[in-house]
Amino acid sequence: MYLIFRCDCGRVLYAKEGVATRKCVCGKSIKVKSRRIFKKVETNEEAAESVQEMQAEIYNNTDFIRADKIK
Repeated sequence: MYLIFRCDCGRVLYAKEGVATRKCVCGKSIKVKSRRIFKKVETNEEAAESVQEMQAEIYNNTDFIRADKIK
């Protein structure tokens, strides 16, 4: 079972159930137990897909933008 949750920076993450902490790419170590769990899924493939979908909902896309295209 995998748990889907968010970091304080806004990034959606997942961790295997039973894991105490997870490190976000922003550098923060997150105590999984203290987080609000948005979704539970069975496999890591489903977890990765759920994270991508949630990121798309939050940021309106999951595509990378080239640095010269950022305003």
